[in-house]
Amino acid sequence: MPLTIAIKALNERDRIAETLRHAVAAAHLCGGEVLLADSGSQDGTIEIARQFPIRIVQLARPEDRCCGAGAQLAFQEARGRYFYLLDGDMLLDPAFLPAAIAFLESHPEVAGVGGELREQVVVNQEFAIRAQAASRLRPEGETVGNLDGGGLYRRSAIESVGYFADRNLRAFEELDLGWRLRCAGWTLARIPVHAVDHFGHAISGYSLLWRRLRSGYAGGAGQVVRAALGKPWLPGLLRSFGHIRNSLIVLGWWCLLLALLVVGGFWPWGVILLVLPLGFLLARRRSFSLALYTFLSWNGIALATIGGFLRSRTAPTVPLAVRELADAPPLRAEQG
Repeated sequence: MPLTIAIKALNERDRIAETLRHAVAAAHLCGGEVLLADSGSQDGTIEIARQFPIRIVQLARPEDRCCGAGAQLAFQEARGRYFYLLDGDMLLDPAFLPAAIAFLESHPEVAGVGGELREQVVVNQEFAIRAQAASRLRPEGETVGNLDGGGLYRRSAIESVGYFADRNLRAFEELDLGWRLRCAGWTLARIPVHAVDHFGHAISGYSLLWRRLRSGYAGGAGQVVRAALGKPWLPGLLRSFGHIRNSLIVLGWWCLLLALLVVGGFWPWGVILLVLPLGFLLARRRSFSLALYTFLSWNGIALATIGGFLRSRTAPTVPLAVRELADAPPLRAEQG
């Protein structure tokens, strides 16, 4: 089978029909299957998905549920020579896949290729910051470290590094995969073709941050570092991973404040030290709202990173228990 388009989902009733409609259209262009990898939806997502000519699989053990497990479940059950994974709140542009497949076939050293991601819901600080970062990207077929936001992967490349996503990770599974592929001699690229529209959570940035802290998602950076212990990419990861760098800066900042309190020299240096990060972030974000959100987010993530690093792990190569809910034959490529 040439292609698997996989959607990982958990309670995506509001958007799953449109996501599947775009995925089926994309599969008709190239030929292949659409696979829904569900992590235990209870909101009607499965009932809606059954209306489409797709395969549906689901995690058999709710306790395995996390971002990495959902992504690995999708790859574990995929049958295609090429593999594209997207979230249940994303719309895939069918025109991206022919361009991506052509790029991979003409660049045998490339394991995966991504395109342009457009944020469609910029109603909170988190997605405003993401949109700022995305606006600075000018993909021109250049090599990148990872395909954050999704991409089309060569199955043989993934199999050469053992697994697609570390089933333990609650975030940053694309980053982890990128390091593993690069250390195995593969490269990743991004091309200037629209790939997906993303419809993120339409809630306040602080509500989203609190949800991520409670779910363990915010501790993903610590889990990625824990997974890299003893691996050749650990030094490069520590040097380049912004979340770890920011968390180390925050932890150092906490230590300095505590030291000033202990020695009795909090005034005036402690006050200056308290104000300095906000001033720096205000100059960087050019918005007090975004600066304050970033300041509080970095502090919360620093604490969560410690918890993520200490979290117990299951060997990432252990297969996930799965239930198959629906099967379907592959979709044929449309002619003309």
